Amino acid sequence: MPDPLDPLPRSFFDRPVLSVAPDLLGRLVVHRTEDGTVTARLTEVEAYDGPNDPGSHAFRGRSKRNGTMFGPPGHVYVYFTYGMHYCMNLVCGPPGMPTGILLRAAEITDGAELARKRRLTAKSDRELARGPARLVESLAVTRGDDGSDVCGDGPLTVHHGTPPPRTLIRTGPRVGLRDAPDFPWRFWIDGDPTVSVYRPHVPKRRTG
Repeated sequence: MPDPLDPLPRSFFDRPVLSVAPDLLGRLVVHRTEDGTVTARLTEVEAYDGPNDPGSHAFRGRSKRNGTMFGPPGHVYVYFTYGMHYCMNLVCGPPGMPTGILLRAAEITDGAELARKRRLTAKSDRELARGPARLVESLAVTRGDDGSDVCGDGPLTVHHGTPPPRTLIRTGPRVGLRDAPDFPWRFWIDGDPTVSVYRPHVPKRRTG
């Protein structure tokens, strides 16, 4: 058995996205900054299968925004959304195949005091990283971290952690997607209080 604090090898990410995604649950994301270190145990993720997935940023090809998704695996894709928040993805699969996994929710297992300072609106520790934007905010990840190698010795790394029993892993539709809303590519740990609330996409009503 590997040590939970050992970094995951690149071969872990160099697999099909639907194999990597459920296997990320229970893994540890560690970000070291000048302020200190915060560690998050992943409890919920979503898979995005590039050209095979209308919900993926890479469905229509490569752009300046999504270039990191095209590999190599084991790197971070960070994007800005709704003009308000950053979200964080882990790139997987062979280079040139733009597949990735959105980190939706996590439990802060180390550095909670620092995470609380970054997330002053959190009503409890379970809300520190309950949702993709909150997770990124707790870890202080920004667009500047886009392209970081999580398998190296940099400040942002992913470690073995302790995966949950397979019997506790659930799957269902992804959150808030207009395109491919029914793909059951969201994975979470059943009963974990940090898992985010599922919300389907709600079309905007036209007025006038």
